[in-house]
Amino acid sequence: IINPEFIVKCPAGCQDPKYHVYGTDVYASYSSVCGAAVHSGVLDNSGGKILVRKVAGQSGYKGSYSNGVQSLSLPRWRESFIVSESKPQKGVTYPSALTYSSSKSPAGKAGETTKAYERPSVPGTTSQPVTLTQVLAVTTAEASHTTLPKPSPSAASTTSSPRPQPVGHRSREMDDSWKKLFLLLFPGFVPKEELSTQSLEPVSLGDPNCKVDLSFLIDGSSSIGKRRFRIQKQFLADIAQALDIGPAGPLMGVVQYGDNPATHFNLRTHTNSRDLKTAIEKITQRGGLANAGRAISFVTKNFFSKANGNRGGSPNVAVVLVDGWPTDKVEEASRLARESGINIFFITIEGAVENEKQYVLEPNFVNKAVCRTNGFYSFHVQSWFGLHKTLQPLVKRVCDTERLACSKTCLNSADIGFVIDGSSSVGTGNFRTVLQFVANLSKEFEISDTDTRVGAVQYTYEQRLEFGFDKYSSKADVLNAIKRVGYWSGGTSTGAAINYALEQLFQKSKPNKRKLMILITDGRSYDDIRIPALAAHLKGVITYAVGVAWAAQEELEVIATHPARDHSFFADDFDNLYQYVPRIIRNICTEFNSQPRN
Repeated sequence: IINPEFIVKCPAGCQDPKYHVYGTDVYASYSSVCGAAVHSGVLDNSGGKILVRKVAGQSGYKGSYSNGVQSLSLPRWRESFIVSESKPQKGVTYPSALTYSSSKSPAGKAGETTKAYERPSVPGTTSQPVTLTQVLAVTTAEASHTTLPKPSPSAASTTSSPRPQPVGHRSREMDDSWKKLFLLLFPGFVPKEELSTQSLEPVSLGDPNCKVDLSFLIDGSSSIGKRRFRIQKQFLADIAQALDIGPAGPLMGVVQYGDNPATHFNLRTHTNSRDLKTAIEKITQRGGLANAGRAISFVTKNFFSKANGNRGGSPNVAVVLVDGWPTDKVEEASRLARESGINIFFITIEGAVENEKQYVLEPNFVNKAVCRTNGFYSFHVQSWFGLHKTLQPLVKRVCDTERLACSKTCLNSADIGFVIDGSSSVGTGNFRTVLQFVANLSKEFEISDTDTRVGAVQYTYEQRLEFGFDKYSSKADVLNAIKRVGYWSGGTSTGAAINYALEQLFQKSKPNKRKLMILITDGRSYDDIRIPALAAHLKGVITYAVGVAWAAQEELEVIATHPARDHSFFADDFDNLYQYVPRIIRNICTEFNSQPRN
């Protein structure tokens, strides 16, 4: 409909749920106009005249229940309308008939056969043909100052009323006036023959095989020039198209850096490839230096947050594009990014030639920045005109979540088994203090069935599995399970407890998890601890030994993984255990982050 405004008279009974409404306040043109009027509160169910004003199509029509009408949500539609009370403006002439934008006249000639109408396909609905019988079921609606023809008595009789026809069959009874009436009531309906050009494009939910959160750090420095900046933008747009952006797949944001970084849009701003490409086209160059290191720090601190659309369980990936070389250092900023779980990729274009290398602030900056130095995370392009050749390899790599090694951090990639001394010398009060220490350590980790998992064993002369790694998959459940552990009381057989933990806990550890044993004891063991401790080391279990009060320091050092100074701790009193939580966590992370990056 070309007319920007028109007046409609609605019949009673517009709350009928078979006439669907899509949206709230602003309605998709696919909606029942009169149903929308009742939903918005402009009309009650007795009907009346309303003013309809056409507005632009929207993304994300929200459904709601109002005034007895349930409106539905819709991802996107090409046109919208709003409704208000019928108060004609002075000097404005409202149409007595509506004008349509289709090259084919919506009104068929008298006696001409007309195809049945059908609803355009909308996600979650089934397309059904709407024939004259259904139109007759809707009572009268008319444009202002227009008298619409009534059906003849025979048309309303049971013997002569036309039957609904399958899509593609002809309905000879729908004449010019009734077609206009139908389009007036339901401006979203289009003839079947026009669907190929006017129907809604399906909105993708994204590629579920590539569920990653992506940040592209683009070079906006003055040295890049306008032409190469346009090539960079085209590359981003092509990436957006190739990735199939969507809430069930990859999400993508863009940060431009020059002297300082700035976010153009975050992960939640655009949730489909088409909108993302449109936004990329509008990016303008900032100019300035090429401070990529500052941009990486900015992304680490600000970009991958829940408020910006980060999904938590999806790998975080930052792709840095650099023209030549950065004008600041990237090593320290990149280390912090890696330790935060960000997988850094670098694409360098037109690197320094021999006589320019003296100007490069940080030689070998790519290997100092990327997640791993094995070539998987870096691309070097000789010319900007060859940048497009990296598109498919880059898309394939960022979507290969199994190889995104930096998604694993010291806090989300371990199986942690607590081995807790429940002997008589501990006592009930101190045992609760030990459990609080265990809880305080557990709180520091990201706990789920795919991240860090926690299990616990209590021992005296005997051993008891309190809960295994696969028992609880959330931090809250683990902390509650720790609270419920009951004090046992008995002797102190630490060696047997280590063997038991290896069999009952770590035997069921996942192959890709770091195995950490944290043993807490308050006295000397009644049995040998050397052979069990050696067995733990040989099985790749990293052991931290925490002694309290009467624990033997030399035993703690034997139990602990080498070097003992980083893996054994002694507190003279149970009340001082809490002080060792930050140190233990720091040592766990330092050890994890010191692993080779090849």
